[in-house]
Amino acid sequence: MRKAAPAPRVIAVVGPTAAGKSDLGVALARHFDGEVVNADSMQLYRGMDIGTAKLTTEERGGVPHHLLDVWDVTETANVAEYQRLARIEIDKLLAQGRTPVLVGGSGLYVRGALDAMEFPGTDPEVRARLEEELTLRGPGALHARLAAADPAAAAAILPSNGRRIVRALEVIEITGRPFTANLPGHESVYDTVQIGVDVARPELDERIARRVDRMWEDGLVAEVRALEAIGLREGITASRALGYQQVLSALAGECTEDEAKAETVRATKRFARRQDSWFRRDPRVHWLSGAAADRGELPGLAQSLVERAVTA
Repeated sequence: MRKAAPAPRVIAVVGPTAAGKSDLGVALARHFDGEVVNADSMQLYRGMDIGTAKLTTEERGGVPHHLLDVWDVTETANVAEYQRLARIEIDKLLAQGRTPVLVGGSGLYVRGALDAMEFPGTDPEVRARLEEELTLRGPGALHARLAAADPAAAAAILPSNGRRIVRALEVIEITGRPFTANLPGHESVYDTVQIGVDVARPELDERIARRVDRMWEDGLVAEVRALEAIGLREGITASRALGYQQVLSALAGECTEDEAKAETVRATKRFARRQDSWFRRDPRVHWLSGAAADRGELPGLAQSLVERAVTA
C-alpha cells in the first residue's frame, strides 16, 4: 500500500471577510495538532474586538492564537514588522512539531508571512512631503496621481485610504518602479497549503449585513468610545478600520449612528470584493465552498485537502 504523503507544514485559511475563516482555522488547528497565527491586520490591535470579529476565548475552543492584541491603537500598522513577528511564531511552532494555521483576509500580510518578500524601506523626507500634500489636497488628488503612475495599485487601494496611497507613491518615488512591480512572484518560503473560503456574493452580502447588526448589538459604539479615550482617533491605521472609522464620524456629530451603521455595511461589502479579487489572483489558493459550512461539511473538506498534501 502506498504510504500517504505527510501533511503540509503550514496551512493558510484565506478569503473575504465574513466567509467563515476563523471557525475553519480553529477546526483545522484542532485536527492537525496546530495553533492559529492571526493574519488580520486589524486584529493585531488591542481592544479592537467587536468591530474586527475577533474570536472570544470561548470561541477559540482552547486553541492557542498568536498575534492578536499586539499593537496599541495609536501605532501605525507595519507589514514588514508583521512579517518578522509572524515568521517567529511560525518557525517556533514548526520547531515544536505543531502545525501553524495562518488565518486572515489581509492579503499583503498573508503574503508577507508566507512568501519570499522584501519590503522597500522608507524615506522620511519623501514621506513627510507626501503626507503634507495629503493634508493640503486630500486623498482624492493623490489617488488620481497614483492611478496615472500605477493603475493596478490605484484599483486595489480605496481613494479615501490616504495612508496606503502615500505609501504606494513613496515606494514608486524611492524605487522608480510601479508599486505593484515591487510585489514578487508567488514563491513560498514554507511548504504551505492555502485554502480559500468561497461564498457566493449575495450570501456574503447577507452575512456582512448580519455581522454588522451583531456588532452594534454587542456594543461596538461603546468599544469605539472607550478606544477613543486612549487615542484611537489619532491612530493613523486603527482609526480607519471598518466600523471604527464610521463610528468615530458619528461620535464627532458628522453623521447619525444609523448612517454610520449603513455605511459600515456598504464599505465592508466593497472591502470583501477587493479581498476576493486579491486572493483570486493567486493560483496557489484552493477554493472550497463556504456554503458547505452551513451543512457542517467545510472542516472535513478542508482536512481532506490538507491530507492529500496539495502544496502551493
